[in-house]
Amino acid sequence: MTSADGTRIAHQAVGDGPAVVVVDGALCHRAFGPSGGIAAELAGAHRVFRYDRRGRGESGAGGPYAVRREVEDLAAVVAAAGGRATLLGLSSGAALALRAAGAGIGVERVVAYEPPFSTSPEQLARFAAYRAGVEADITAGRPGDAVARFMALVGSPGELVEQLRRSPAWPAFEAVAPTLVNDAEVLDGTAGAPVPAGLLAALPVPVLVADGGLSPAPLRDAAAATAAAAGAEYRTLAGQTHEVAPEALGPLVAEFIARS
Repeated sequence: MTSADGTRIAHQAVGDGPAVVVVDGALCHRAFGPSGGIAAELAGAHRVFRYDRRGRGESGAGGPYAVRREVEDLAAVVAAAGGRATLLGLSSGAALALRAAGAGIGVERVVAYEPPFSTSPEQLARFAAYRAGVEADITAGRPGDAVARFMALVGSPGELVEQLRRSPAWPAFEAVAPTLVNDAEVLDGTAGAPVPAGLLAALPVPVLVADGGLSPAPLRDAAAATAAAAGAEYRTLAGQTHEVAPEALGPLVAEFIARS
């Protein structure tokens, strides 16, 4: 499909029923990440759309980045889904889904899994420093350093990052590294990724915010704060982490769609 600014956005759909659009988090796209398993879990009773966010996979990067361009991309996917859809956002993709929900593009409801907003002064400062650092890495032509910086932010051990740098998978990470700057913009990274309380309070659609019972406290705090600001339902999936299992998330999404 073609987004409003002419950027080509790759997508695919499986299943039949009410439309669900999966919005990936950082570094993920159709060929890498959880969306395939989630689509398979929901496809029995839903038409599930997966797409490569701009700059990832088979989608174009477009011109200078702006969050509104990603909202326009989502508008194109929702249009392809028949003009109405549920958005299922994961991590930073949850933040994008929440920003798109009030844009008048046909979003019926949002399920947001662990949007990684900051809820303390220390987190705000850390994310602002990360956002500046990752932009400097990309500007200087060091995509690998940007990926390593992101992995450090999310708590990956240094020795694991070094192992990945030497692995055949590393070029795939570097290929999408520039989009880390995009994700930081979605989260308002210059300000430290604060919970967008005003935006959330004004959302005109039902919202479900979920987290994993085994996820780190900062992610769970962010989910709880997001739900409170949006007046949303808040659910915790026992035994789950930030890498949520499709078989745990899928039934929650299906139940929310059925009753809202």
